[in-house]
Amino acid sequence: MLHVDLDQFVAAVEVLRHPELAGLPVIVGGRGDPTERAVVSTASYEAREFGVGSGMPLRIAARKAPTAVILPVDAEAYAAASARVMATLRSQPGATVQLLGWDEAFVGVATEDPEAYARMLQRAVLDRTELHCSVGIGDTLVRAKVATGFGKPRGVFRLTADNWLEVMGDRPTIELWGVGTKISRRLAGLGIATVAELAAVEPAALVEEFGPKMGPWYAQLGRGDGTDVVDDTPWVARGHSRETTFQQDLTERQQIEDAVRELAARVLDDVAEEGRPVMGLTLKVRYAPFITKVFTKKIAETFDRDAALERVLELADRIDPDRPIRLLGLRAEMPMPDDTREGHTPTRSGW
Repeated sequence: MLHVDLDQFVAAVEVLRHPELAGLPVIVGGRGDPTERAVVSTASYEAREFGVGSGMPLRIAARKAPTAVILPVDAEAYAAASARVMATLRSQPGATVQLLGWDEAFVGVATEDPEAYARMLQRAVLDRTELHCSVGIGDTLVRAKVATGFGKPRGVFRLTADNWLEVMGDRPTIELWGVGTKISRRLAGLGIATVAELAAVEPAALVEEFGPKMGPWYAQLGRGDGTDVVDDTPWVARGHSRETTFQQDLTERQQIEDAVRELAARVLDDVAEEGRPVMGLTLKVRYAPFITKVFTKKIAETFDRDAALERVLELADRIDPDRPIRLLGLRAEMPMPDDTREGHTPTRSGW
């Protein structure tokens, strides 16, 4: 199978819309104003040379790359460009496409020459969308996904059981798909720093630290093992979330409650469109300057907005009233419908 990943996708879409930006450092984030509280959504390769990266506060990115062009996020434009790319992938003979996001997808196909097929996909995407992509080839989804990083930009790379440890063995565990900063630190606390060390560990040895499900799963990641099936079953969300970064810290109790109510209304509107009940809630609170707390609550399945809101306000009661708040986020979990593929893939960030 192959993993197709669009190169600097959001920045590339903006350059297509504004050709005069080609070759310049481009940063996309928030409303495009570095004096406001916002983070970088993406940075062009030219901006990355200044040390700018996704998730960095926009004001810091502007200091690092003072000559960069900073643009606001335009989600509708990126969704439209993504749809054209995915339609191109689906149009290829014999291709099964599993979406991972705006800018990436797995492609399953029977071919004796996957490198040639990968190059064909790159040409097709470029011809129809004017966007470049990199392609990873693997004998599992994990290996294909990791391989793409070695192909960037505009390249093709293959990872299989035969060369997995040769390529990945000496690398830190954080370079694995699904292992973030916190997990890599916990692994290091167990004396596991590299992919080879994780691959060699007995799965049972990770159960105490990570549990009976995730412990063996991390051991499997270390070996690059896992499913080799590309699943095109329509993606279904497990939940909906929204978050707001406030330009001025919230300090008054009424301000906080009003903000929580507004956030809940937006999330519950999203859930209502799904026609599924709420079964769990997560409230994220980021205190100034940058300390984040997460509060969760499992609830009896309900379609009642007022009941769900009441549970949200119970979570809000756990907020420290003496600490200014710069961000609030809310996620509502829903039960999965029958016969659907769960909307979850490993990620380094998110909540």
